[in-house]
Amino acid sequence: MTNKKTEGSPDEVDSCCKKMEVPSEDEVVALNAMRAIKERVRDLKTRLSEVSSSNRDEDKGEALALEQEMEKLKAEWNEWEEKRKNAAKERMIILGHEK
Repeated sequence: MTNKKTEGSPDEVDSCCKKMEVPSEDEVVALNAMRAIKERVRDLKTRLSEVSSSNRDEDKGEALALEQEMEKLKAEWNEWEEKRKNAAKERMIILGHEK
């Protein structure tokens, strides 16, 4: 007797009909990236506050660099937010809640 899988066997069904995770893997990746950006922005804001209260010229240059980095992080945040939204929409389509 052979252990040949027949069409529709439990092993085959398990491999193709896996339970949908919420949030999806793509959403988790985006959320983790956004969480890291948020943490970095908090650090930058703290440092910017320290630098802004100083009247030294070299601190003004650092403040400008910090503001530029925050702008870059804002753009990166927006990209990840779009990826997260797309992943959520894809999940909803797979689950049959959206077309």
